[in-house]
Amino acid sequence: MSEVQRVPLRELALHEIHRGSGALMAAQDGWSVPASYGDELLEYAAVREGGVGLLDLSARGRLLVKGSEAIAFLNGLITNDMKKLAENQWMPAVFPNVQGRLLASVRIIRTADDTAGKTAQPTFIIDTEPASHDRVFQTIQKFTLAGDFHVADLTGETVLLSVQGRAPAAKLANVLGASDVGIDVGSVTQIIWQNNPILVIRATHTAADGFDLLVRNSYAEQLWQAVLMAGARPVGYDAQEILRVEAGIPRYHQDMDDTTVVTETNLDEAVSYTKGCYVGQEIIARIKYRGHVAKKLRGLAFEKPAKVASGTSIKSKDDKEIGQITSSVYSPHLGRRLALGYVKFDYIAAATEVKTSDGVPARVVDLPFVNQGY
Repeated sequence: MSEVQRVPLRELALHEIHRGSGALMAAQDGWSVPASYGDELLEYAAVREGGVGLLDLSARGRLLVKGSEAIAFLNGLITNDMKKLAENQWMPAVFPNVQGRLLASVRIIRTADDTAGKTAQPTFIIDTEPASHDRVFQTIQKFTLAGDFHVADLTGETVLLSVQGRAPAAKLANVLGASDVGIDVGSVTQIIWQNNPILVIRATHTAADGFDLLVRNSYAEQLWQAVLMAGARPVGYDAQEILRVEAGIPRYHQDMDDTTVVTETNLDEAVSYTKGCYVGQEIIARIKYRGHVAKKLRGLAFEKPAKVASGTSIKSKDDKEIGQITSSVYSPHLGRRLALGYVKFDYIAAATEVKTSDGVPARVVDLPFVNQGY
């Protein structure tokens, strides 16, 4: 019997820096990522309870797309309206398949147009989850032969850091030597720091305020250390998961996959119903105008301190099978266990009483669980 060959984990550009900081590394979506720097509760509290946390999100994919036909090609592949995305803005979007099911949830970032040639070329960065990076790259790369449409994978040569917390703008402005980085939610700006460009993207991954920093590998360590010296605490994957679930953000291969209809996922801001034709548009629109989906991703709050695993069935009070839990964490901020899960439409109203297949009672809750004014 032949041995199964294991694919080695990819390492972050700051892998050795994380290890040197005492991080416990763990495998996630084909990457070795810092699970914790020694105390996940302190890391969690840095974001949720008034401090500032520093996250390394470089396992996410980053694809550079540009060309005079980039808007037209991408508009036919995603759910949101590329024509409405202005320079130095970003928007959420979904790559669906022809059945309206979800291939990838992404962020489309439009930077300043490339004006080096005879005609300006719209320029975008597609930020993907780690689990869907290869799929998105393969989906769009085939269009490079069809017109003025160019794709490059920046993942291996860039680092994506994120500063998240109650008031990160002032701290970040101090680190970068800028008078102000308080750009609007959904906006993007470029700052020159020690002769190096940093793309600053205002976005949350935690329901707290936040700024993502996209930099080249060559000066990522210097920036990481500068943000830590300013008082931020590094936050590992385990604490990030609690923050993510509290924020009601679904994760690919955990809360959604290519069997999930786009409109079941709560990614409403990622879908335009007026832009016209795109892959899967007919089915997504039909569900919308039918009035509702068969099931929807909802929050569940538990009163009892029981352990509830992902994959656990959800039942109604009268013992009907009505859904399944996809993510489950204990929230220190709310003092109870929380879960994300799909619930049949008749049971999605907030405060509906449900239970797990083990009989643990819960209530359906509107998402996000935590809203810090972002």
